[in-house]
Amino acid sequence: MNQPLLQVDNLVKNFELRSNTGIRKTKRIVQAVSDVSFTVDEGQTLGIVGESGSGKTTVGRCVLQLLDITSGTISFQGQTLDGLSFEEMRQVRRKMQIVFQDPFASLDPKMTVGSSIAEPLVVQGIEGNHEDKVASLLELVGLAADHAKRFPHEFSGGQRQRVGIARALALDPALIVLDEPVSALDVSIQAGVVNLFGDLQKRLGMSYVFIAHDLSVVRHIAHRVAVMYLGKIVEIGDKKSIYEHPTHPYTKALLSAVPIPNPTTERSRSRIMLEGDVPSPVNPPTGCRFRTRCWKATELCASSEPQLVVRPTGQLSACHFPE
Repeated sequence: MNQPLLQVDNLVKNFELRSNTGIRKTKRIVQAVSDVSFTVDEGQTLGIVGESGSGKTTVGRCVLQLLDITSGTISFQGQTLDGLSFEEMRQVRRKMQIVFQDPFASLDPKMTVGSSIAEPLVVQGIEGNHEDKVASLLELVGLAADHAKRFPHEFSGGQRQRVGIARALALDPALIVLDEPVSALDVSIQAGVVNLFGDLQKRLGMSYVFIAHDLSVVRHIAHRVAVMYLGKIVEIGDKKSIYEHPTHPYTKALLSAVPIPNPTTERSRSRIMLEGDVPSPVNPPTGCRFRTRCWKATELCASSEPQLVVRPTGQLSACHFPE
């Protein structure tokens, strides 16, 4: 059996909130990610979906070691990342890159896009003709080589995101974390960027962790899907099982909100409306974290936390009363 490119085991990430109320100082713990485990194989895409505050972006930043983890293990290409020295982690980062959500905020407005794309090569001390490399990267993502002389404000949002993708490709990575890469773009532009990700994966064989809240976009690009709610994975499996046979109520509710491009089918189906707000990660509900908004919740859900269990359709889900 081949070893996965990325393996995350029992990942936990807590943040401390400190506040001063008069003479009393208080400290609260935000449980951003709780006991998350998954793998990503070479040349595959794992989509991580969920509402805002579910912990998706935190997972991605922990994978890249941009955030120190509280506990758990993250292994990349068979190497455990915890405890690596600065220089060792610097070498690993050649093979792990990220594309951020906001293409304008992630580019230095005072640098030409050519300089921004070449910056990873300079930082890593890679010798060679950077101009030729930048030109080939720009053409790879669908831009012209002479665009290297322009500044970020001279591009549209979709073009700026392509520049960000070119920069992420500069070091020939094996894994790219895509953090909501199309959510800031116009709908008319999103399809072109998503198709670009698919074409690059076929040509270069890289893997993606695709973080998004739009399940229709994830369905187009992902091979496997993990559904997160309040810091935990509630369902994970191959794309076909998740989309055609969801077993967790939360997954079913999310999928019911995805529009179907068929007016007749769209009118005939009913949407599941979740009541209430997402609970605070400072004080999550006991037992199942989704129980406060679930129409199937019982006393068992409050007293016992469900574990991820393999379902007949192949995926794993954490629910006492699966669909």
